[in-house]
Amino acid sequence: MSRLLALLILVLPGAISALGIKLMRDTLFGHTIKPFAALWLQGLSGFIFFAFGLYVLAGFILYRDRKRNQVSPRFRKR
Repeated sequence: MSRLLALLILVLPGAISALGIKLMRDTLFGHTIKPFAALWLQGLSGFIFFAFGLYVLAGFILYRDRKRNQVSPRFRKR
């Protein structure tokens, strides 16, 4: 059960990041998707989705590596 939960923790932010990349790509090529009225709004939301997904994934990996004591000394808790 815990492995399934860990997989969900990794898959959902990864999907959000992929959506953010898709939105930014569509903005670059000038394709507006239905809920967005302007290209700049679509690009900004794509960047926010990508940054949020990357933040969650990186935080999860850092937390896991800190538990296993596999990080460099500057990332260890004092």
